[in-house]
Amino acid sequence: MEKTENLIMQEDRWKPLKEMNLTDDFLFDVATAELENCKTIIELSTGLRLKSLKWKEGQKVIHNIPGKRGIRMDFVAESEDGRVFDVEMQNRKEGNIPKRTRFYQALMDAPMLKSGEKGFDKLKPLFIIVICDYDPYGMKKYCYTFESRCKEQPDLLLGDEVTKLFLSTKGENEDEVSKELVDFLHYITESNEHGLPEECDERLRRLHESIQEIKTSTSVEVEYMKMEERERLVREEARERGLKEGERRGEERLANLLLNLSQQNRQKDSIRALKDLEYRRKLYEEFGL
Repeated sequence: MEKTENLIMQEDRWKPLKEMNLTDDFLFDVATAELENCKTIIELSTGLRLKSLKWKEGQKVIHNIPGKRGIRMDFVAESEDGRVFDVEMQNRKEGNIPKRTRFYQALMDAPMLKSGEKGFDKLKPLFIIVICDYDPYGMKKYCYTFESRCKEQPDLLLGDEVTKLFLSTKGENEDEVSKELVDFLHYITESNEHGLPEECDERLRRLHESIQEIKTSTSVEVEYMKMEERERLVREEARERGLKEGERRGEERLANLLLNLSQQNRQKDSIRALKDLEYRRKLYEEFGL
């Protein structure tokens, strides 16, 4: 590393730990290692009040059957009344998020039932919450809530007890949602004292205090540095492999070009190709190399 600071590469730039927001993967992962922070995030996201929360054991990583894709979730927790919450931070508009939640739901439901168990009543109510640092549907909403309903009778719920919430930090409909939700979504994009309103929910204030403790923690800084160093080494190894592979392919390409020219007795073109890059590219195109 060039500097012995708490820096991490995100989106091709070095970013100090103190400048990170909850939309950044590292800070979100560290913050949600604390169950009370998870409870706050769930409550502010859904408007629910939970008496208590516990980790959903074995569901941070869910493996599929051999040869099939598994998943790693940001955090999964269960309330005292058996409701299961999966919360994901999505800071880039990539992949098919709606279908990803469909896949997550399937793999989360499967372990709830034992082999040979009759009926499906033991499937617990499930909330999948995706916090997006962009507008997933472009309708300027802070919250998009989805439940299964009857097309012919919209007030008739399917009753599968699955709710999917897509939250957007880019919403503009403050008059349609709670102030607590708006303040929370603004705070996760500016997770510092400037992003905390003077008058805000006490739970958000406690979350902010936790975030500040993380940003000033020496142990977190050390772990941060170790992680960045590991990622740097992986990037360098990948870059070296790419350069070697590129050199090998370049040599093979040039050798094939010179062979084709030799077979056509075009020695002058061979000499020029070695000296003139633009001319060499034209010859590559001519021979389809």
